[in-house]
Amino acid sequence: MSVLEPRAPETPRIPDDLPAAVAAAPGGGIMGSAHRMLSIGIISVVFIIAFEATAVGTAMPVAARELDGIGLYAFAFSSYFTTSLFGMVLAGQWSDRSGPLGALTSGIGAFAAGLVLSGTAASMWLFVLGRAVQGLGGGLVIVALYVVVGRAYDERLRPAIMAAFAAGWVVPSIIGPLISGTVTEHVGWRWVFLGIPAMVIVPLLVALPEIRRTAGGPVDKGAAPRSFDRRRIRLAFGISLGAGLLQYAAQDLRWLSLVPALVGCALLVPAVRGLMPRGTYLARRGLPAVVLLRGLAGGAFIGAESFLPLMLVTQRGLSPTLAGFSLALGGATWALGSWVQSKARVVPYRERLMVSGMVMVAFSIAAAPAVLIEAVPVWTLALVWGVGCLGMGLVIGPTSVLLLRLSPPEEAGANSAALQISDALANVVLLALGGAAFAALGGGSVGAAHAVTEAVGSAGSGASHPGAFVAVFLPMAVVALVGAWVATRLTTPPAPAAKAS
Repeated sequence: MSVLEPRAPETPRIPDDLPAAVAAAPGGGIMGSAHRMLSIGIISVVFIIAFEATAVGTAMPVAARELDGIGLYAFAFSSYFTTSLFGMVLAGQWSDRSGPLGALTSGIGAFAAGLVLSGTAASMWLFVLGRAVQGLGGGLVIVALYVVVGRAYDERLRPAIMAAFAAGWVVPSIIGPLISGTVTEHVGWRWVFLGIPAMVIVPLLVALPEIRRTAGGPVDKGAAPRSFDRRRIRLAFGISLGAGLLQYAAQDLRWLSLVPALVGCALLVPAVRGLMPRGTYLARRGLPAVVLLRGLAGGAFIGAESFLPLMLVTQRGLSPTLAGFSLALGGATWALGSWVQSKARVVPYRERLMVSGMVMVAFSIAAAPAVLIEAVPVWTLALVWGVGCLGMGLVIGPTSVLLLRLSPPEEAGANSAALQISDALANVVLLALGGAAFAALGGGSVGAAHAVTEAVGSAGSGASHPGAFVAVFLPMAVVALVGAWVATRLTTPPAPAAKAS
């Protein structure tokens, strides 16, 4: 039974003050004696991933320029996403077969190795290879963490740990650009990449013993180990390669680019159908709709957010650091939305809140291009984007909770992988389409636009055509509105009561 369905009368009522009730329960809440070390460890891992995401993005343009790799700039991002797709499927198989511990440790190792490889790269191709290795590790880690949550925390604690994950992004979103910008300017961009792996050691020492104790091994320890599903592994390779080809085609607007685009689609379609729950792209009620909503929400939001700093720099003359800080409020409002959704008293209204959240995301994306009008103060974008981040907080955490609720324990890994694949694939596809529209309407390539960031500085408008930004934001807002409709289909309506004879 879904958390959104009415509970039977005999089911005990969840107390209105869930934190107090949980604290009084054996072992307490997520910071109680039974879960404290595990919670600290995995929240720290999320914190480091968040810090990396915000810090590396600030250093990336400088790295590409010094490595003479502006033409490959976009691939430094897409290579991460494409290999993470493969890592997600592999992690789901691995976790269902033998538990999340192996996938998590291997993922963190690959994540750190990729950072080191990028930080020591002598050419842009080696830098891109490092990002690909890092993406593989990131895909392994994120799915393994979801499996840990599903196994180690009972249902009443999962909203709280998901809210804690969201809160783990708040501080990095504020300090990440500042620290990265300072290090890049005074020490060098390489130390942004080389410094992060050292941060991984402490969370590993804290979390791994607890993961081994609470979530290690297969679900049924007495059963023979499950073999890897070779078909799903092949599909995972197909989805990664297809996504990469599609991204390449979108960056090279020539007729010849239709060839990799068609090949990419031919690989993607069967792979997606084989890896997603049946009925996902028909928005079938229940688990398929949950997986689809995650992709629509994440893809629309990231597809728009990726162009916000560029718009502020090229059209309103902000420095890159100020452009990044203008979006810092979003980290706090996202965490606020996740906190609201974690409260037990909102469970009966959770679906309606998720619909409202997607409407807020659509409004925020559609309103963002208003900053292109000189009379509109730049600071209004920070407020508008804060509304969108609040909406995302109301949506993203609950999709994770719902997925774990709707998944049998032995399928939690595969379904968690499907959720993350939907998210990452939507990012790749919508970024590719948005980038193609942006370039076709005079925006120039995304990589080149980032490269001229410093040159633009306070020069204001002119580096990119304003209409190119509108062509990105408005379609993303439509995608978010479709997500609002999908959010009404997350649960199966209860069957009508049988008539008395």
